[in-house]
Amino acid sequence: MSGQRVVRVASGQGFWGDDLEAPVRQVEGGPIDYLMLDYLAEVTMSIMQKQRARDPEAGYARDFVPLMERIFPRCVEAGIRVVTNAGGVNPAGCAEALVQAGRSAGVGGRARVALVTGDDLMDRLDDLLSRGHELANMETGESLATIRNRVQSANAYIGAAPIVEALRQGGDVVVTGRSTDTALTYGPLIHEFGWSPEDHHRIAAGVVAGHINECGAQCSGGNCLIDWWTIPDMAAVGFPIVEVSPDGTFVVTKHPGSGGRVTRASVAEQIVYEMGDPRTYITPDVVADFTSIRLDDLGEDRVRVHGITGAPRTDFLKVSIAYASGWKATGTLTYAWPDAAAKARAADRILRERLERLGLRFDEIRTELVGWDSTHGALAGEPPADLPEVQLRVGVRSDDRAAVERFTREIAPLVLTGPPSVTGFAGGRPRVQEIMAYWPALLRREEVESELRVEVRDV
Repeated sequence: MSGQRVVRVASGQGFWGDDLEAPVRQVEGGPIDYLMLDYLAEVTMSIMQKQRARDPEAGYARDFVPLMERIFPRCVEAGIRVVTNAGGVNPAGCAEALVQAGRSAGVGGRARVALVTGDDLMDRLDDLLSRGHELANMETGESLATIRNRVQSANAYIGAAPIVEALRQGGDVVVTGRSTDTALTYGPLIHEFGWSPEDHHRIAAGVVAGHINECGAQCSGGNCLIDWWTIPDMAAVGFPIVEVSPDGTFVVTKHPGSGGRVTRASVAEQIVYEMGDPRTYITPDVVADFTSIRLDDLGEDRVRVHGITGAPRTDFLKVSIAYASGWKATGTLTYAWPDAAAKARAADRILRERLERLGLRFDEIRTELVGWDSTHGALAGEPPADLPEVQLRVGVRSDDRAAVERFTREIAPLVLTGPPSVTGFAGGRPRVQEIMAYWPALLRREEVESELRVEVRDV
């Protein structure tokens, strides 16, 4: 890509709770143009909605704000623009906190925060349903009306257009709600290169770049299957950077001297992550064909990605809906040699008999022997008699919270009224948790895009 203009988009977060030092390393470790920070998953939105129900000022990734206060001066000095979906279900609250953080960091008068809203559909659900939008479950075909009173959050996946507009209006930090993960990368590319909505191949290339970026270090050595034990300095793993040219070709790399490794194999592993039909990777702006991707290992932590093709976008946007679906609790006990697995299984039988005698009924009771079959299930076969120790993990779920509460009281008695050599209950009684179930749906895109708004605030 020598001689061409290149835009460098660095990944700084792969999920809410990722390495907080990674964005710092990205802005301080070498030249970049954009820093994208991906915080959201389906379950994240429902968690944020519950937080906001308790505190109207909550509902976004709170750790993003002190992070930005820390790196704001460097970003302003180096001209690095930040694009993030840390806004969650309260992007306005996140943007306001960010403005205050910028002033505290000493960048007042030198930076602008752009706010994107309109993806949150909670206040519009009844109107949408009344106008014939069933928001049917994509897996079962059932109308959302059947569980409407249990819905906790509902957000449409938005694409690049509002991000591009926010950058056009001068946003140095762009805060969105439920933006697609990939748009955090290809939005800046559309802005920089002026790609039109009909540039399907180039936008598809941006989607692939965003897909590679979205999970952070998963493409630069983290969670890597190939020779994972040889990957250097994972304690300071380098997060990926995509260096993109106007024609859509790009190189995946990381800062020189950082930990981890970027190879054809590590990039390929990330490409197949969360993959359905590779020919139709659907995003709000284009349908990318992942079978067209070509990878060239250039050596020295550089992989060239090219050949990508795309097709026109669909008429619908995906909607992520979370709804309350009962209660659950999980309890654990650890059994030691000899006959560790046999003791754990006996304890499970005793517990189930006691629950049955109490007349308690559950939608599901699930038992795992951690250390033997919790990962591979029945494929693990029978445990050996000399297994040193095993953790019995029993979980229940039910619409009846009282039944789940009683279950939490029946684990501890096994310590003295069950098989011997048990330990591991020092953590106390299991906690009852509300279950958030996922409801994927589709909505005609004009119903969402007509409500999208961009507001820019001076720091």
